[in-house]
Amino acid sequence: MKGIFQKLTNVVSVYLALVSIAGSSLFLTQYLLTFHSINWSLAFTFVAAILLLNHYTILLPPSGNSLSMDSAIYLAVLFVFGLHMTLSLLLVTSIIYALYNKNVVWWKHLFNFAIYSIMIIGAYEVFMLSGELSGMLTFFNVASYMFSLVVYFSLNVLLIGVFFLLSASENLYQIVQGMLKETISSYFITLGLSLILVLLMQQQVILGMLLFLSVAVVLSVSFKQYFELYQEVSQKADIDHLTELYNHGYFKSLLEDEIKTAKATGQPLSIGLIDLDDFKKYNDQHGHLQGDRLLKHFGAELKRNAKDVFTAARYGGEEFALLMPGKTEREAYHIINHLRKEVNDHYFEGVEVLPHGCLSFSAGVIQYNRDMYDSSEVLEKADQAMYFSKTKGKNNVCIYDANHVLSKTFYNHKEMELLEQQLKIFLSKDVYTYKHSKRVHEYAIEFSNRLNLNANDQKTLVMGALIHDIGKLEIPREIINKKGKLTKDEWEMVQKHVTWGREIVSTNRQLHDLLPLVELHHERFDGKGYPYGLSGEELPKLVRMLTIIDSFDAMTTERPYQKTKSISEAIDELEKCAGTQFDPELVHEFIKVINENPALNEKPIQITI
Repeated sequence: MKGIFQKLTNVVSVYLALVSIAGSSLFLTQYLLTFHSINWSLAFTFVAAILLLNHYTILLPPSGNSLSMDSAIYLAVLFVFGLHMTLSLLLVTSIIYALYNKNVVWWKHLFNFAIYSIMIIGAYEVFMLSGELSGMLTFFNVASYMFSLVVYFSLNVLLIGVFFLLSASENLYQIVQGMLKETISSYFITLGLSLILVLLMQQQVILGMLLFLSVAVVLSVSFKQYFELYQEVSQKADIDHLTELYNHGYFKSLLEDEIKTAKATGQPLSIGLIDLDDFKKYNDQHGHLQGDRLLKHFGAELKRNAKDVFTAARYGGEEFALLMPGKTEREAYHIINHLRKEVNDHYFEGVEVLPHGCLSFSAGVIQYNRDMYDSSEVLEKADQAMYFSKTKGKNNVCIYDANHVLSKTFYNHKEMELLEQQLKIFLSKDVYTYKHSKRVHEYAIEFSNRLNLNANDQKTLVMGALIHDIGKLEIPREIINKKGKLTKDEWEMVQKHVTWGREIVSTNRQLHDLLPLVELHHERFDGKGYPYGLSGEELPKLVRMLTIIDSFDAMTTERPYQKTKSISEAIDELEKCAGTQFDPELVHEFIKVINENPALNEKPIQITI
């Protein structure tokens, strides 16, 4: 659709139209049914109060949040003076808002008016159904007031929640849960204020309203000062003082948020890591003060080019990070490469001592995809791409490529020897785990070949399979070798091996790609596993593969806490659990591996010292 709804889907447009029509129709019907003469001088006093409260909102952290107390007045007037007066206030204030905020398209004003109409009328009808009449608030009818207030805010959550449901990929439960988490405190505050205002107006309407407004304005001014102080402190905590860019910690926080958005919307998200070439040489030649001036100059260049294209941060030392939501890796590459050429062409004092005779940088680019475990994996791969650009002679930009970059920089015999040495520690403590790990390693090789994984994914799966149970080194010998059934406490300790494994592997930066396999190999496709209860595509593909391999070998191997199954029984169990415990598509492929490689299950595990 084009025109005013050009940015909305057809379904969202229909929903907006239906709510607007329903709310406006309800307003017109109820307004006419409850029509009676009102005190317009009093009504315009309330209108002025509502406008004043919308000007003096209570600012709340984080930035962008605020609490308007207009609902408190609508509800108080509804309870004291009835529906007709409240709808009259809504009509007048809505017209004033529409005339004042002409930059907001008319259908947004209409939609907002309709929602307020539905909320007010819904609250009133519930109040009437409880047998109450507008007027005095007493101890005996407070329950009716409370129930009416709950309906008012429930309608708000529902109507807004459905809008986000139709315009986003999250389900209604997630949206409502998120809204309640963000707004529940505001709802309770407004609920309490409306009851206080009812009590004040029962004594003296004008005086009560003036007292309420005075308190509200004082709160608004006080919270504004608090909020400004909060922003100042937050900015100091989030900004690198030298370059005036965001710092490392804040960048990672932004990245986490953008990854969540990318997961929800399916929009591309790219990250770039930049390292100034030969900065140490410049520092050694000109001193640290001049080096700081160079960093500040480069930070200014990033800010000048950022605009709405990317968010820049100082990642550490002479490294910088760029966050580019909505950009593919190819688009990000062109943006950073254009920036690189601009930096080359802008002279800065002393850069002639550098090998390229100008200020230059090497950069790595990565586009987030759902198979990536977390932000650490994204940054690690961007860092590897950046390192590869260094090996190509510096002053260039490289897009992360699993086959090209990491196959040349990560996987080597020394790393395999390191993993084998760690695994051999099990020989003196738990030979079952040693043999199990070696078999899972062999299965992983065949399974990765079956799926034609790229070189890097194959390397990650095979190496991760070898040490996926490394955390069991922390389990006491008497528990890990126990022949009988484990107690509840013992089983809980066994479950902790995934966390201990992550801690062990995370000490070696070169093995960070293996962390998801070590930590998540006991998760389930249906979300009923541990330690996090992740489900479906929240689990990286390699993890989903390893869970199948690990469980298959566990079923077909003698273990102290599980009965042994035959190969055919284990295959039947995999098929039975496809779609619940395991990814059904991957189960199908793994069964082919087993059926096509009968000798695979008969290979003896060689124990070499």
